[in-house]
Amino acid sequence: MSTQVPSRAILLASLLLCLRFPAAADEPRHSFTEGDKFRVLSLVHEDVYVNRRYSHSARIVNRIAFEVADVRADGAGFLRGTFSTSVLYEGGYAYVADQFYDSEYWQLPSGRFEIDPRYFMPVVRHVPTFPAKPIEPGDTWNAPGEERHDLRAGFGIPDPYVIPMDVRYRFQERGTYEGKPVLLIRASYTIFHQPAAPRWWTMAYPVQIAGYSDQLLYWDPERGGIVAYEERFKFVFELNDGQTIEYRGEAGARVVESELMDRGAIEQKLRDAVGDLPDVGISSDERGVTITLEDIRFEPDSARLLPSELAKLASIAQVLKGEPDRHIQVSGHTALAGTADGRMTLSQERARAVAEALISMGVRAAEDITVVGYGAERPVAGNDTEAGRARNRRVEITILEN
Repeated sequence: MSTQVPSRAILLASLLLCLRFPAAADEPRHSFTEGDKFRVLSLVHEDVYVNRRYSHSARIVNRIAFEVADVRADGAGFLRGTFSTSVLYEGGYAYVADQFYDSEYWQLPSGRFEIDPRYFMPVVRHVPTFPAKPIEPGDTWNAPGEERHDLRAGFGIPDPYVIPMDVRYRFQERGTYEGKPVLLIRASYTIFHQPAAPRWWTMAYPVQIAGYSDQLLYWDPERGGIVAYEERFKFVFELNDGQTIEYRGEAGARVVESELMDRGAIEQKLRDAVGDLPDVGISSDERGVTITLEDIRFEPDSARLLPSELAKLASIAQVLKGEPDRHIQVSGHTALAGTADGRMTLSQERARAVAEALISMGVRAAEDITVVGYGAERPVAGNDTEAGRARNRRVEITILEN
């Protein structure tokens, strides 16, 4: 079946972006500090049913990197960042990125958004919204929210697809998270939405959307922020061609506040580790510190690394283990040969082989590494000579700043 709706993988992770509440406040408000940077890691396990029959299961990782770029006089924060979704493919144990988005918006102290309608992310908006009064355990309140989906790939619907909802909140109790005292706030909503036909579509479009989301948000009063969430969900999309797509699953996420990276020190450690290894370069920029493996060697017509390349990775792995709190991106690149689709697939497979080698060496858990394939889109040399093509056949390992 070709028609599909996006996974719910990146939905609730967006709830946790820069949610900073003053620790001593009885009346919760979103509070922002210019220059703060955050990472959100969300894990999703969902089952997909097509026409009420089981189709497949998916394991997905979402990574969101955001910064507070500005703060207004009314306390609103201007948030700017990137969203990515990665999928664990059958037969592998590294997550391969398949969607990237940029976004920026103002978030008011109450939790409401001011955002240009062209942005697809965050998907969940205006959640959580807090009442303009102090809250105590047992208190409940309601506030409107919305989900905005990207239905371009499956349906050809060009605009962010809006699903409104009324969110029910309850300050459940005081508890603990990873040994620290937290406040537990439950947010839940049901959806029964019968939208009008979109202005444009190519395959099909939803005529009815029904389901629920039940979330538990963890607020750390000492840190002053939401530090994690858990979610259970079930949604059914009924399409105008008579088909149905159902998602059932669970998700969870955590927030990490980024600290400034000492790029110079990490670069030096890497240079010491690689020594005179051939075709290995070290560089840094605002994204972080990158190890470039040029002319990386695989067995013929495969993504299986040669033993010599595994030896290089073993030297690099020790330094990477020394930066355990940083996420890693492994990017694959090819020379300009073959078809664009073939180059993209090969670059992904080879980056995935490097990532899986690093995982097997204990460098990171699978969810802390993003695999990206760029094909021949980002050459560093000309493709008209063998030397240039060798440089373009590379894999880059980046220790990310945020």
